Amino acid sequence: LENNLIKEYNPPFNILFRDDKSYPYLMLTGHDFPRLASYRGKVDRRHRYFGPFPNSWAVRNSVQILQKVFRLRTCEDTVFRNRSRPCLLHQIHRCSAPCVGKLSKEQYALDVGQALRFLEGNHQVVLAELEKEMEKYSTAMEFEMAAVIRDRIADLSNILQQQAMDTVAEGEGDVDILAAAEIDGQICVNLAMVRGGRHLGDRAYFSKSIRASADEPIDLQNILETFIQQHYLSTDSSSELAVITPPVMITNMPLKGERAEVICQALLDRSARPISFLYQPQGQRKHWLAMAEGNAKIALLRRIAEAGGQLARVRALTDTLGIDLEQLDQLRIECFDISHTSGEATQASCVVFAKNELQASEYRRFNITGITAGDDYAAMQQVLQRRYAHFQEIPVDKVPQLVLIDGGKGQVDVARKVFSELGIDIGLIVGVAKGEDRKVGLETLIFADEREPIRLGLDSQALMLIAQIRDEAHRFAITGMRAKRAKARTVSRLEEMEGIGAKRRQKLLARFGGLRGVANATVEELASVEGISQTLAEQIYRQLH
Repeated sequence: LENNLIKEYNPPFNILFRDDKSYPYLMLTGHDFPRLASYRGKVDRRHRYFGPFPNSWAVRNSVQILQKVFRLRTCEDTVFRNRSRPCLLHQIHRCSAPCVGKLSKEQYALDVGQALRFLEGNHQVVLAELEKEMEKYSTAMEFEMAAVIRDRIADLSNILQQQAMDTVAEGEGDVDILAAAEIDGQICVNLAMVRGGRHLGDRAYFSKSIRASADEPIDLQNILETFIQQHYLSTDSSSELAVITPPVMITNMPLKGERAEVICQALLDRSARPISFLYQPQGQRKHWLAMAEGNAKIALLRRIAEAGGQLARVRALTDTLGIDLEQLDQLRIECFDISHTSGEATQASCVVFAKNELQASEYRRFNITGITAGDDYAAMQQVLQRRYAHFQEIPVDKVPQLVLIDGGKGQVDVARKVFSELGIDIGLIVGVAKGEDRKVGLETLIFADEREPIRLGLDSQALMLIAQIRDEAHRFAITGMRAKRAKARTVSRLEEMEGIGAKRRQKLLARFGGLRGVANATVEELASVEGISQTLAEQIYRQLH
C-alpha cells in the first residue's frame, strides 16, 4: 500500500529518492526445462530470481552470457510447446534446443545447475566442472561432445578475461555498495551492485525535496540512512524484499545511533537472512566503494551541468517567443503529435515539459477514432478537444503557457479553431513545420497569433529545446502506434470470426503462440483447445486457409 501511494502522490517529505521505476531481474522459471528471461514485477515463488540489476543493459548482458556458455532457452512456454524444429538460436549455438528433444531433461538440468553456480559467483568451480566433463567425453571417445564442452570452456574463459580486473571477484556473491555525496547543495546516493562477484554497474538517485545550505548543512549519514529505509523497506511483500536485499551492504558513512540500529534490525527481520553492514572495507570491496563515491560525484556534476544548459535553453525560448514569467520553472509546455501508418492505428501523443524538464508521468496517448483514414487535421482536432474538454477544471499550475503542434499552418489553424470553440485563451500556440529533408535546424515556427513565421537556425538554443520536446512527442506517439498496429494485426482475423470471443481467442493464442501458430494448427489440434468444438475448429481452419 505504501509503495502504491508513493507512486501515486510522490509526497515531498516522505520520499526523497525512490521513483516509480522497478529494477529488472534475471529469472529462471519453474518449468521442467527452465526458461531464462529478464523480468520486472512481483516475485512468483514458482520461479527463481537473481538481482536486482541496475539497468536493463546489465540483465540483457547476463542473459547473453548464459546463452553463449550454457545455452539455456529464452523462448516463451507457448513457443516451446509448439516447436517442430530448432530455431535460429540453436543454429548459432545459443540454445541446446530442448524443445525438439536435442537434449534430455537430465542433461538440461546439469546446464541449469552450472548456470546457477556461475550466477552465485563460483566461476572457477564451473570451469573445473566443465573441464572434468570434457575429459569424461574424451575418455569415452565421444569427441564431438568433448568439442562442444571445449568451446564452452573457451567462451567462459574469454568472458571472464574480458571483464576488467576491478569488476570481478571470485566468491564475492551479492553486494550492494552505497555512497552519499553532496556538491553545491545537491545530494546524490549512488547504488552500485555486485551480483555473483560481477560488478554490474550503478544507479544514481537524487534528492527531490532536500537541498543543503550554508546555514543548515546536510548530514550525509542521515541521508544515507533515509535512503536505505526508503529503498529497502518500502516494498509491499517480504518475499520481494528478500530478493532485493543482498547479504552484504557497504556504505561510505557509518551506520550508528538509535535510528540506524532500528533500520538495520528491520532489514534483518524482514529479509529472513543474515545481512552484514560494512564501513571502511578492505581489498576489492574498498576499491568498489571508492568507485561508488567517485561515480556519485560525477553524477552530481553532470546533473548540475545539464541543469545549467537546460536553463539557458528555457531562457532563450522565453526571450525568443516573448513569454513573460516571474521564474523560468513556471514555464509549462504541452506538445502534440499524430502518428499512423497510411491511416492505420492512428494515435496522438501529448508530452509535457514543466519545471525545466520533461515530465514523463504526465504524458498521455489518445486513440483516434471516427475520422477519415490519414486525416491529420481531424486527428489533431480530436486530440485537442479531448485534452482540453475540461479546461476550466485544470489547476492554474497545470495550464500551459505554450502549446506546440507538430505541423504547419493547417494544423495551427485547427488548433486555433478548437481553442476558440472551447473558449480557451492559451498564451501561445506554435506549429513546428519540418524543414527541408526534415533536418533539425531548418524548422519554421508558425504562430497562431498572426505574427510572421520565423526560422531560428541551427545554433539557436530555443530551437534546441523545441526540437527536444517535439522529438519526444514523436517518439511517444510512434511507439504507441506501433503497439496498437501490432495488436490489431495479431488478433484482427480471429476477432472477425463468428463464435470466437475474447476468452476463446486468448486460449487459442496462448496455446499456439500467436496467429501464425493457430493458422498452422490442424483441425484436431484446434479442437483440443478448451472451449473449441470440432465444428468450430473446422470453421477456424477454413477461414485461415
